[in-house]
Amino acid sequence: QVQLVESGGGLVQAGGSLRLSCAASGRTFSSYTMAWFRQAPGKERDFVAAISWSTWSGSNSYYADSVKGRFTISRDNAKNTLYLQMNSLKPEDTAVYYCAAKTQPLFDWTTSQETSYDYWGQGTQVTVSS
Repeated sequence: QVQLVESGGGLVQAGGSLRLSCAASGRTFSSYTMAWFRQAPGKERDFVAAISWSTWSGSNSYYADSVKGRFTISRDNAKNTLYLQMNSLKPEDTAVYYCAAKTQPLFDWTTSQETSYDYWGQGTQVTVSS
């Protein structure tokens, strides 16, 4: 149905930047809510950011408090690709990062809940050294 393939992870020094990509295929992409989650060793999978299908609302993105002002989520519907630009990286950002998608096009209280998403990528490792 929908396949998500992530890339862009790697090793970076604290204060540096990375951009993660998630390529989607198999179904309509533009109407999906897309999100990034992350999971550090020994911890639960946590919400990072989400973006709705709307490109005109001016308020179509949502971020966890821990990444506000540092991370930016975006999407290119023509390329069926989701991005996460990560700046000012900290060691505590070290985790496996996953992209996710669900058919619900608008935000509600479930947007940050991993169980509400229908499709997941394989994850990409981000390691931030101090």
